Amino acid sequence: MKPLFAKFAIGEIVKHRKYPFRGIIYDVDPEFANTEEWWQAIPEEVRPRKDQPFYHLFAENAETEYVAYVSEQNLLPDTSGDPVRHPQVEEMFERDPDGAYLVKTVRLN
Repeated sequence: MKPLFAKFAIGEIVKHRKYPFRGIIYDVDPEFANTEEWWQAIPEEVRPRKDQPFYHLFAENAETEYVAYVSEQNLLPDTSGDPVRHPQVEEMFERDPDGAYLVKTVRLN
């Protein structure tokens, strides 16, 4: 279920609009919630607005896996159907038979 404020949902695979990386969303902030230092480090000509959802991704590019924090304006759906190879994905998600990522449920005894 998508949050009311966000275009993308937890478990959705997305890719960056400008840079060659993709990832799976594991958390969403309704607006910018990182440090001012982080935001100021982005070149002004490409710096995103703060008044939009920002997504935490288990991200990957051709060389490595990492965690990314990306504004909604810079994300597009990834329709490749390829699995995400980031090692932390297995800790939080499971894939259904159709290839969608679902948050693992915690079972209490």
